Amino acid sequence: MWTGYHPRRSCAGRRGLLMFIAILGGLSAAKAAAEGPSTPYASVDPFIGTGGDGHTFPGAAVPFGMIQLSPDTQIRHFRESYKWAAGYRHDDTTIQGFSHTHFSGTGHSDLGDVLIMPIAGEVRLEPGDLDKPGSGYRSRFSHDDEKAEPGYYAVTLTDPGIRAELTVSRRAGLHRYRFPQGTPAHVLIDQRASIYNYPGKVLWSRVRVHPDGAVTGFRELRGWAPGRPLFFAMRFSQPLTGHALHNREERIEYKGFSTPGRNTAERAQLEGRELVGVFDFGELKNQELLVKVAISPVSEENALRNLDGDLPGWDFDATRAAAREAWTQALAVADIDAPAPMRKMLYTALYHAMIAPSLFTDLDGRFRGPDNQVHQAEGFTFYSTFSLWDTYRAEHPLLTLLQPEQRNNDFIHSLIASSQVSPYGVLPVWQFHGLETWCMIGYHAVPVIADAYLKGIRGYPADQALDAMVASATYKPYGGLEHYMSLGYVPIDKEPEAASKTLEYAYDDWTIARMARAMGREAVAAQFEMRAKNYRNVFDTKTGFVRARKSDGSFREPFDPAAVGYGSDYTEGNAWQYSWYVPQDTAGLISLLGGDAKLTAKLDAVFDAKVSAESFAHVEDISGLIGHYAHGNEPSHHVAYLYNYTGQPWRTQERLKQIIDTQYKAATDGLAGNDDCGQMSAWLVFTALGFYPVTPGSNEYVIGRPFVERAALNLPNGKRFTVVAENLDEGRPYIGKVTLNGKPLERSFVRHEELLAGGELRFVMQAKPNKAWATQKGSRPYSLSNAQR
Repeated sequence: MWTGYHPRRSCAGRRGLLMFIAILGGLSAAKAAAEGPSTPYASVDPFIGTGGDGHTFPGAAVPFGMIQLSPDTQIRHFRESYKWAAGYRHDDTTIQGFSHTHFSGTGHSDLGDVLIMPIAGEVRLEPGDLDKPGSGYRSRFSHDDEKAEPGYYAVTLTDPGIRAELTVSRRAGLHRYRFPQGTPAHVLIDQRASIYNYPGKVLWSRVRVHPDGAVTGFRELRGWAPGRPLFFAMRFSQPLTGHALHNREERIEYKGFSTPGRNTAERAQLEGRELVGVFDFGELKNQELLVKVAISPVSEENALRNLDGDLPGWDFDATRAAAREAWTQALAVADIDAPAPMRKMLYTALYHAMIAPSLFTDLDGRFRGPDNQVHQAEGFTFYSTFSLWDTYRAEHPLLTLLQPEQRNNDFIHSLIASSQVSPYGVLPVWQFHGLETWCMIGYHAVPVIADAYLKGIRGYPADQALDAMVASATYKPYGGLEHYMSLGYVPIDKEPEAASKTLEYAYDDWTIARMARAMGREAVAAQFEMRAKNYRNVFDTKTGFVRARKSDGSFREPFDPAAVGYGSDYTEGNAWQYSWYVPQDTAGLISLLGGDAKLTAKLDAVFDAKVSAESFAHVEDISGLIGHYAHGNEPSHHVAYLYNYTGQPWRTQERLKQIIDTQYKAATDGLAGNDDCGQMSAWLVFTALGFYPVTPGSNEYVIGRPFVERAALNLPNGKRFTVVAENLDEGRPYIGKVTLNGKPLERSFVRHEELLAGGELRFVMQAKPNKAWATQKGSRPYSLSNAQR
């Protein structure tokens, strides 16, 4: 393996040699200073989250790009697919191939489109058994030969002895393969492969070889998004010496050849459900082959246009450098001063927060919508991959802060456009590749739009947006909304997960009211402000928990607040985890409970309970347990901050340290649960800075405590907002005092406009809690019951 350039020693004399070494050392030091571990780019570790339950991938992507080019280590039947939701797990030892689409950190498996694998020598058409090397085209690999950085991935495939490197542009992936000397080179495409497989998943597919050597094709799948089509185009840097297209339904064996027309399997086009293609290049003179692949939601012709327009040349190093520059600019939003492990975690978190939503518009502006038809984007770029139940909480608020104009206008345009062509006239729920999956609950595109509008982001038709929000909130066939609108709650005898749905609908309704009020649409505001109080209808004052009610108004019996399961009263949680989800009106919740002390006691009971992880083993997404608190799942993400609402912010500071210390680390298993398209990472970014958006739509961030000595946000408006933590160490975990631009801050929140104005938020940390800071009711964050900020 090539290990770097070593200058030949000369006989020109000791002085010349020493001068050369000094110059070389100076250049190396300068390069290390510019590109070393201290830079944001070099601090990112794409392997964080690829083990445990993080479900991230290590491969190449650019910020919010269409392509996520990454290795797939195991492709499993859907019943076993949860752990391989991103196609890769760090504890695996073989690679099946490199595919071009991946989810980052989701709890559901899909994608893995256009899987290709370089092969040296003998060709096998099946991937083979995991525990039988040489039984198929799958290859062993070692982490010692693996490298990942933003926009680049490399690995040595041990069995064929091929060095594989991957990089990307926005719409295309570029592979560089170095084959061993003296062996025929091949590239295989497996159209059957997907990150989770089952018989009949591929409805139809095609591979065709064009006269100029380009390869195009498509496939249509009945996966998570039913009937999803995707088109691809591929070019090679070397001419084909032959090719073979097989439909494995026919069970034809590959017999390799080097002269076109010498094999009956050589066809220009083949269609079917189990297609495999092999492309031959003979023994390459320089042993190197480049392959570039683009995808399209529209057509094979558009995939070729995307390929030739987005990646016209063959310069791998220049493409890699461009991807690196894109990430360098994206990560420059923050300058973070923290110990190396925390710095690595935070820049990796920023990296993961800027993978999705992902581009899904061709170069000509066309995209595929939720009606599975092709549409033209006018004046915006269409994005998809909206994991909204997860990302509305912190991921999207982070992007409204760091990329308000650059991305958010396109995101909101995409949501509106989706509603306009949706067969149901509603905003996306969980959308990818333009299609709706109806996964999870709520209509959480609503708070994403409202939060952006209330923060001054305006590059889209606001009236159309609000109309789409109202349409989503009044679409009766969805999730028990018909009953919610008539009863004021979702009844459990009509709809599963009724308690959670009532709570989340009420929060979404509040954000509609906030946006409508700001727009002067008072009738809409009044209607949805009333609906925002529906959480009260499922709160049981006798037990102190949110509970599911039946149509007759009675609570469902028997009741166990620790019970959890799919299709139960709660979504991926139980009463201990969900009863505190009233972000729009925590003061109202406190009143229902009977006062500050009651909520504080309940919160303590959540964290201090003795709970076995085995009690949640049947629900995959609940992980990262601290008592009943489950940091690996989103319903818990705001809970530690609720002590601020009871006038005890020092308790929030204690709990946050407990969470950070146990749920994150700079390692492959460094995420306690699914990153969920950046939500877990965005939580860490906000929390490390010292504040968190408990209630998107309030324009407030609740103060926790900082975990960095200094961090500066380089805001798109040209301002710079700096967080400073004096005396920050393990022995001083509590806030002693806070100043904003040099003036004492006696409230436990900061406002969005204060961040945008730039300046400094300074924390002075100390060993013991300051029980006098931010304790008065006027110093507490927003609640609908007691404030109209």
